[in-house]
Amino acid sequence: MIPRTWGRRRPVAVIGTGLCSAGAAVAAVALPAALGGAVNGVVSGPGVPWALLWLCAALTAAEVLLDCAATVVGGTTTAGLAARLRTDALDRVLGTGLRNTEPVPPGDLTTRLTANAPDAAAAPVTAAGAVAAVLLPVGGLAGLFLVDVWTALALLAGFPALLLLLRTFARQTSGASADYQAEQAVLAARLTEALEGAATIRAARTGAREYARILEPLTALGGHGRRTWEVYGRASARSAVLLPLLTVLVVAVAGLRLWAGALDVGGLVAASRYAVLAVGIGSLTGALGSLQRSRAAARRLEPLLDLPPVPHRSLELPPDGPGTLELRGVDVVRDGRYLLRDVAFTVPGGTSVAVVGRSGSGKSVLAAVAGRLTDPDAGSVTLDGVPLDGVDPVRLRHTVSFAFARPVLPGTTVEEAISFGVPRPSPGRVRAAAEAASAGFVALLPRGYATPQAKAPLSGGEYQRLGLARAFAHRGRLMILDDATSGLDTVTERRVHRELDGFAGETTRLVVAHRLSVAAGADQVVWLEDGEVRAVGPHGGLWADPDYRAVFRSPEGDGPGPSGGRGTA
Repeated sequence: MIPRTWGRRRPVAVIGTGLCSAGAAVAAVALPAALGGAVNGVVSGPGVPWALLWLCAALTAAEVLLDCAATVVGGTTTAGLAARLRTDALDRVLGTGLRNTEPVPPGDLTTRLTANAPDAAAAPVTAAGAVAAVLLPVGGLAGLFLVDVWTALALLAGFPALLLLLRTFARQTSGASADYQAEQAVLAARLTEALEGAATIRAARTGAREYARILEPLTALGGHGRRTWEVYGRASARSAVLLPLLTVLVVAVAGLRLWAGALDVGGLVAASRYAVLAVGIGSLTGALGSLQRSRAAARRLEPLLDLPPVPHRSLELPPDGPGTLELRGVDVVRDGRYLLRDVAFTVPGGTSVAVVGRSGSGKSVLAAVAGRLTDPDAGSVTLDGVPLDGVDPVRLRHTVSFAFARPVLPGTTVEEAISFGVPRPSPGRVRAAAEAASAGFVALLPRGYATPQAKAPLSGGEYQRLGLARAFAHRGRLMILDDATSGLDTVTERRVHRELDGFAGETTRLVVAHRLSVAAGADQVVWLEDGEVRAVGPHGGLWADPDYRAVFRSPEGDGPGPSGGRGTA
């Protein structure tokens, strides 16, 4: 299960590797005949057969140099293919909908991209090298037939046992490799989950339990590893017994043929060398093992490479559109459960809407649908009358900006983190965005905006402010904040929302809100309950409903009172 297209991505290099390996094999097969002729010339001739000796030297040099070339070209090609596989798989992951990647946990995805990609990428080069591994024993056997038929028949008598050994090895190593890679993925997934929830684990004081849970797969991983080495060990041990016996058998028959006068000294030398090449079929175990690992790795990469891209058309948003967002009959279903059901509302361009509801009501799913991070299973989402699934993804990302509760900040420096993805970033734009997000602390860092993120000791709230700054730097006609101010203190949060209010008339703002103050300051509120819209309207009008007030008395809210004052959250 190794896609043939992988080899086509670097056909010249793969073919070059195969030709170098094959050339080295041809030189190795030709050498015993030349060596035998040279020996006969020395033994029976009146002088030294310099031509044959120079031929032997040339064949030896050719074998060594071509093997070296195959190793260098093969290694470079495998590294290039691995990089290409990782890039292709990552492009597929980033270019598909969220629902398509949900079955693959982040830790498992990391394992597939880092550990499995090189194994899978080695397949074309390994297959090209395997051609040489086959040429050597086939050439050795053919050489034996040419030197003496009886020596060749003696070797053939032991071939069934050798082929059975190879077949058993290939079958056993395939299962061991697949099981080992699967267990690696489980370990990586658990470790990633623990790293993401480190604060919760620390607060719950369940570190010892998590430590044991993460390391639990090591027992099975060790078992699969031992099984792999046992397979290799048994194959090596059997080869260590069988191959020398076959070589001794061929040499013994050749010696008897020499004693009978049917073979000369040069023929004996050639036969002994060809016997070594012929029994070298046992060296195929390494190539078979590598190919089996490649097949197992390919099976794990195939689901990523087969991910369908998010469909889109070439519709254009109105150049001067106000940013009117409209959802009509939106359903989102996961595992047979409705996360959103028949959601419908309109956000007039340039206004703000707060999305509120208890935990699990579907607020973050709604935010993802509104900005097309995921597509609904039914219904439509339009921006200025244009369906979001009809807009080019790159153009859409320049039009819609996001900020999250736990932002991921790519980039080496703080400035790169803020400007990441901005079409034409400038220092002035970056600094203005940071000021709008109340991220003035950046100026106090050792090297200001040029400070490497790894050397910037930032709190959770400071990371949120950098995420907000990135959203401000990207600001288009629609801005979506998914609980992006939850880690800020009250004063900083109000400053940020004052900046957001300054975008009125220019940018539409959809804010997932847990705090009463945010809902009170929005132009309208969308109240979600169990994935359905319970009500849409101004905060003051909804406040009369005791169920609405109860949303803000939950641990997520920030206290009672229609004015938006902070309470006891």
